[in-house]
Amino acid sequence: MFVLLAPLLLAAYDPGPVVTTRVDPLTIDDDDFARHRDPATWAGLTVRQIDFTEERATWRLYRIADPERPHGPLWFVPHDDENAGFEAALVALRRYGGTIVAVDGGGGRRNGKVAFGRSIDPNRNFHDGLPRYARAVLADVNRGAWPIIALHTNSAGYDASRSSCPPLGDTSGEGVISIRFCNAVLTPSASQIRAYPFDDDDTVAFATYRATQAPTDAFCRNAMVAADWNVVQERVVNSDGSLSNFAVLHDLAYLNFETLEIGLAPPALAAARDRLTWMIDRAMAMCGTRPKVTGRIRFR
Repeated sequence: MFVLLAPLLLAAYDPGPVVTTRVDPLTIDDDDFARHRDPATWAGLTVRQIDFTEERATWRLYRIADPERPHGPLWFVPHDDENAGFEAALVALRRYGGTIVAVDGGGGRRNGKVAFGRSIDPNRNFHDGLPRYARAVLADVNRGAWPIIALHTNSAGYDASRSSCPPLGDTSGEGVISIRFCNAVLTPSASQIRAYPFDDDDTVAFATYRATQAPTDAFCRNAMVAADWNVVQERVVNSDGSLSNFAVLHDLAYLNFETLEIGLAPPALAAARDRLTWMIDRAMAMCGTRPKVTGRIRFR
């Protein structure tokens, strides 16, 4: 009986093909692309839409590439409602080449296209047991993209009840993204001078390292701390599904830049974008020299 049923069970879980389509960015029905309808923005770039299903979710990603400079960074924008991240990625792609991978979340933070269960955070879906998603996002790493730089915005403040540091700064928030937050995983190294852009507690760089290492082993951490940045040192024991955890456990050079979400009005969007691009420019100057050997991923 098992022999007869096994092919049927396998067929029921067939995820179907991964469909990659070259698209015209001027016609994409997405708020990030809608802000950029000038053809000059896309001159020399290619845009591909990647659609696939894995486990209980259907995904759509956009891959924006500079074919003339494919070995620049992989710019990752996982959350569709963190609009300044997309803006900063476009600026950075023009300056440094590489590839942007942006997740289409229908304008929201999470992917609600699921067959059952809760919606999925695109930055908590990096698991060896879900190779399609990780492969689609990180394919350019195996083509030579280096390093990985994720771009985020976040809400103001942090939840002091979850922090082991004495309460300081804005404790009205609900999250953990602040240079004033700490616990067994996150250890802050705060800017002392608090010069722009680190006059804001919610503007931080993450430096991630394995629990068997020291914080000083994290990619670019020492240069950022020496330059008086707000640096959150993230200690990884077991993966939480985030790209930061996945990257460090696969020996990939990774940075995550965060700044405060201040809205979609053009001046606000530009201000948040500029804080991110400030960090990108300095990090590329300090740590952007490509090593002779870079990490690769063996997907299961």
